[in-house]
Amino acid sequence: MLREIIFDTETTGLRPDDGDRIVEIGAIELVNRVETGRYYHCYINPERPMPPDAQAVHGLSDAFLSDKPLFGAIVEEFLTFIGDDARLVAHNASFDFGFIDAELVRAGHPPLHRDRMVDTLAIARKRHPGAKLSLDALCTRYGIDRSRRVKHGALLDAELLAQLYVELIGGRQIGLHLVTDADAAAMDAEVSAIAATAMLKRIERPFRAPRVFQVSAADLANHRAFIADIQDCLWGDAPMDADAHAKGGTGEAA
Repeated sequence: MLREIIFDTETTGLRPDDGDRIVEIGAIELVNRVETGRYYHCYINPERPMPPDAQAVHGLSDAFLSDKPLFGAIVEEFLTFIGDDARLVAHNASFDFGFIDAELVRAGHPPLHRDRMVDTLAIARKRHPGAKLSLDALCTRYGIDRSRRVKHGALLDAELLAQLYVELIGGRQIGLHLVTDADAAAMDAEVSAIAATAMLKRIERPFRAPRVFQVSAADLANHRAFIADIQDCLWGDAPMDADAHAKGGTGEAA
């Protein structure tokens, strides 16, 4: 049985390292790429004021969140829902994982294992290079109804993403018949390969030798000609030759 959790978060901002917090979590359960009807949803008091820019995105105000539970009060039920080994699927997943991990650590729990992460943004980038890859744009591409999405909402976005995820991996036909273990294993292997490739691209950085900038004698001559007519020029009393400049000289003649 292939169990996956499609999830989304809403937050007070973009950087958990700067104190931004989660204010909403929405998650949908898939088994063998089919929605089971089980879901998880909660609003969370972030213990900090809501910036106007963030409220404009999701519409969650300080007044609305003031009586909602703290993350520490819901962490156990959230962890129970996602389980220990289900794949965790999100759009631009490193963003959501970063916020979930920050909240988990704050509540005394270890962060999520990155090998559970599936990023639909990475899958979409491979499927449609150069195209617009926002959730809205991809839903339009695949004909997914997003008319209810007036503002961002974690549960609604998770519902849309669940449909999009199945489309991205070529699975519209999955809903029309029972999925065999072989079908699920094949799809799982493909998603794993895409996720692994995306992770390596984020981690590996090719080595580039430092660029060397060297001023030629002609460049220095042109510079001296340029500053010759400038009164009280700061550089006029300390000519630098090309060799001294290439060696990182101090401005004194070698």
